[in-house]
Amino acid sequence: MLSSTEEAIISLCEETKYRYGHRKIKKLLQRKYQIELNRNTVQRVMQKYHLQCRVKPKRKWKSQGESVIVAPNLLQRNFTADKPNQKWVTDITYLQYGPSTLYLSTIMDLYNNQIVSYKLYTHQQIPLVVATLMEALGSRGNTKGVIIHSDQGSVYTSYAYQNLVKEKNLVSSMSRRGNCWDNAVIESFHSNLKSEEFQYIKYNSMSLELVRQHVDQYIKYYNEERIQEKLGYHSPIEFGQMAA
Repeated sequence: MLSSTEEAIISLCEETKYRYGHRKIKKLLQRKYQIELNRNTVQRVMQKYHLQCRVKPKRKWKSQGESVIVAPNLLQRNFTADKPNQKWVTDITYLQYGPSTLYLSTIMDLYNNQIVSYKLYTHQQIPLVVATLMEALGSRGNTKGVIIHSDQGSVYTSYAYQNLVKEKNLVSSMSRRGNCWDNAVIESFHSNLKSEEFQYIKYNSMSLELVRQHVDQYIKYYNEERIQEKLGYHSPIEFGQMAA
């Protein structure tokens, strides 16, 4: 027979769709049920009932093309910011769950790790990153001097993209070639999206519209509900509202 504590842990794992590890479940247990447990105890219960979150596969970095304009690495793996619109990171990932590949471009604000803007296209060409950046600029107030950090993919080193960055008074920063750790936070977000939202979905098994719905659903959940250790176990929007 299940104890009340075990029932609470199982319930939390079900509510969060088995996306959280024992540390986050421990925090939710305390916050929602006022139950104080050692994280090792929580881990044992989760292991006992096979409630462990799925381990994310490591992503291999792949160059997107020859450089045209390469910016210095201003971020230097310092993924923290004192205020909104100080440091943004951006990247592209591919989703192969529909009849053809979709490319997801996102921009994240490192102040609270909120996804500021995102676009899903059927190609990974310059209009994709330009549209993502324009949406981010349109959704925010004062963006003068924002550091926008990317890898050295051909779309980011293109004259069109770099001219837009300059025109909008942003500051371009780029990872070193072949070093995915220089943009680890946004890469981690894309990995989470795939392992959490698409974990039980086979490749090429749904319509493009359904893939888009899953992305919309996950990013809304990520911004509004998904707690992060960096943010004191609050969601990005909740953290932003608390700090405002």
